[in-house]
This record gives sequence, structure tokens and C-alpha cells, in this order.
Amino acid sequence: MGAQATDDRAVAVIGAALDLGQGRRGVDMGPSAIRYAGLDARLERLGRRCVDLGNVETPVLEALDIGDEHARYLPEIRLTCSRIAERVSDALRDGLLPLVLGGDHSVSLGTLPALASVNGRGGVLWIDAHGDLNTPQTSPSGNVHGMVLAAALGLAGDGFAGDGWPLPAVEAGRVALVGVRSLDEGERELLRRMDARVYTMSDVDRIGVERSVREALAHVAGPGFVHVSLDMDVLDPGVAPGVGTPVRGGFSYREAHLALELVAESGLARSLDVVEVNPILDRENETAKLAVELVASALGARIL
Repeated sequence: MGAQATDDRAVAVIGAALDLGQGRRGVDMGPSAIRYAGLDARLERLGRRCVDLGNVETPVLEALDIGDEHARYLPEIRLTCSRIAERVSDALRDGLLPLVLGGDHSVSLGTLPALASVNGRGGVLWIDAHGDLNTPQTSPSGNVHGMVLAAALGLAGDGFAGDGWPLPAVEAGRVALVGVRSLDEGERELLRRMDARVYTMSDVDRIGVERSVREALAHVAGPGFVHVSLDMDVLDPGVAPGVGTPVRGGFSYREAHLALELVAESGLARSLDVVEVNPILDRENETAKLAVELVASALGARIL
């Protein structure tokens, strides 16, 4: 297999073993599983130097109180995300491309404010089965990983702000979601008011992955930054079984690779996160191995 890199920046790998934002244990082992699946060697085969900055310190769920049932463990999540933000901002200032390994999708509350702090507000391509656009008032579960995009847009309330990292971090008119197939009513209502591009799996079926992703990337392009957030539950559970909130009818293996190859081809992404790998629910680390492959595709891997 040949490869070409979209640029020559070294990749700063930042682990975030955060599992407080969702309800199933095991996602905290995601960063270790992805590293074990050969991430550094795969990046080096692409011609990318891999600088592993280790894992940020994360609290242990059993030692904590849930706190507000409408935004469970939010203070502890904010603290962890501040640590993520510090490492992401340091990596950016050192000329590295940040790659954040989750953990649950709450980790993006560290990545996105750090990007905004260094480069100004930007755009985000959210590749996910879910919208993550709930708020404490609309969330059926109180799980913060389902509120993270709303929070990054400054729409989830004052409880998400603070710690010196700016919110909103994302421009309201530069959000695109691809692969969506599970939305709560509060998320639907918010999307009706937003200038976001949403490509559900029905849309992808109708117009194809290529058009969906190209249009999504065009919508998020612009100044500041473009960030790509890959939730592994965007794939069909038959392909990626090791996720906490699987939803049938997702991307196939090849559709996911094509989506990330188009990201690389665009040259727009200045940072990535890969989240929701849960080894406890996986088969022989299959989902983590696929995460490594998709990261490689996003960073320029090609068949020829």
C-alpha cells in the first residue's frame, strides 16, 4: 500500500481516558487500545513523526458524585478538558497537528476551545451517528457527551464555560454533521434554527459519501481552524462493534475510509479527534484497529 501525506507536520498524540460523559464503562481504555493497535507505526509509515504526549490526568468515576443530574459530572469533565486544552494549545504552538484520542466525546470540550484560543473561532466536521446538540434542559440522560457540540457553540449554558478557554469556540455557520441517524427532539429543534449542514445516513444513501463530505467540508472551510471529530459509532456496529452507543445502519468500512480520504484530499483539517472506542465491547481490538486505519486515511494514506 502506498501513501502520501497532506503535509509534513508531526502528529501530537494526546490521550484522554475520559468516561464521565456517558453511561457505559470501558471507553476510558480507548486511548490505550488505539495505541496498542499500532497508531505510532502507522503514522510513521505515512512519513509523519509521532510525538506522543501521553494521557491527561482524569478522575475516577467511582470516587465522584454525579452532581447535577441534568449535566452529570460536569465540573470534573471541565477540569479534564482544561488539561486537554493545555496540551492541544502547546502542540499547536509547537507546529504539531493535534490528534486527541478519547475517551467519550466530551474530550472535544478540550480540543475545540484550545483551537479557538490559538487560532480564533473555526469550523468543525462532526462525523457521528448522533448530533451531540442536547443541552442540560433537553438531554434525556444528562450525559455530557451528548451536549458537547452545543457547548462548543455556546448554546448549552454557562456551566460549560470557564477555566480560561473561550466559548463559543465554533462559528455557528460553520458546522456540518455527517452520518447522523439518531437525534433527540431537542436536537432537531436546535438544528432547525441553526445554519448547519446535516447529512443523515438517508442523505448519504441518496447522494453518496463523496458529495456529502465534499459539501460538508466546503461549509466548514474558512479562517481560524477546521477540526474533524470522528466518533467511531458513525460506523455500522457490524464493522465497529466496540462503541458505547451503537446505532444500526451506519457507514460501511469503505464508506468510512472514503469520507476520511476526502478529508485528507481537502487539506483543510488542522486537528483531529477520534472518540468512543470501548474495548470492553469490542472483538479482538477490531474497532481500535479500524480507528488507526481511519486516522491514516485522514492524514493522507492511499491505496496507490
